[in-house]
Amino acid sequence: MTKTAWIFPGQGSQKIGMGIDLLEIDAAKAKFAQAEEILGWSVTEVCQSEDDKLSRTLYTQPCLYVVESLLVDLIQQQGQRPDLVAGHSLGEYIALYAAGVYDWAAGLTLVKRRAELMDNAAGGMMAALIGFDRDELEAQIQQTPDVVLANDNSPAQVVISGTPDAVNAVLSQVKSKRAVPLNVSGAFHSPLMAAAASEFEEVLRTVVFNPAQVPVLSNVEPTPAVDSEVIKERLRRQITGAVRWRETCECFRQEGIEQVIEIGPGNVLTGLIKRTHTDLILKNVSSAADLSA
Repeated sequence: MTKTAWIFPGQGSQKIGMGIDLLEIDAAKAKFAQAEEILGWSVTEVCQSEDDKLSRTLYTQPCLYVVESLLVDLIQQQGQRPDLVAGHSLGEYIALYAAGVYDWAAGLTLVKRRAELMDNAAGGMMAALIGFDRDELEAQIQQTPDVVLANDNSPAQVVISGTPDAVNAVLSQVKSKRAVPLNVSGAFHSPLMAAAASEFEEVLRTVVFNPAQVPVLSNVEPTPAVDSEVIKERLRRQITGAVRWRETCECFRQEGIEQVIEIGPGNVLTGLIKRTHTDLILKNVSSAADLSA
């Protein structure tokens, strides 16, 4: 059988109207109702909102968790199982659900609190760089206080995070094909999120983690793990730690992965992978229709 990894996109992959087709499935409809009880607002209403509430972190993260996890339920009902799972930032929470690390409601409770804390973060900035000299970038980051490499997405694409002055200082010194400030409330995946991470630990301690049924690659430590305590410790570090996605993709090859399926809206992650890992079979499941096909 083809050795397969399931991967899950995070914030930035959301799309207006995502998940609405799932309302035709009774089990999914019940989970949408359960999500409303936990969140205090309707995922389906936000996913269809004309004022684009979906782009606000407070709503984005829980909506992605609900939609992607429902797609996981459907693909698992077909009898499919991965050999490895990984998620990008928020996507890691769906990866852990897919691996059986916690139950669905516990995962949504974690994501709800994470979204609240990150939505309230202020005073930071993030920017994406595309087409740059990595040595030059790393040297400049080392010379500049209060800025870090937050998302190492691929050899040609990264995101830096820190104070506005520090981020702009790096952008002014490093040549790149494109530099794009991100529309986020804070300096995610940086030490500036330490206060939020500390508060998040309170709810994280209350959630029971089970051993993973399939190995999980963490953002902060992209090596396979199934031990529940190891997985929880890695997740604890995620809010302030870097998303090491480039290394995650390299691990696929090391683990003998032949096929990668991105489960969630869009094709952001498979788009990153195909530029550097042309030997992998890449597929996308963004709706119930994709599963039927």
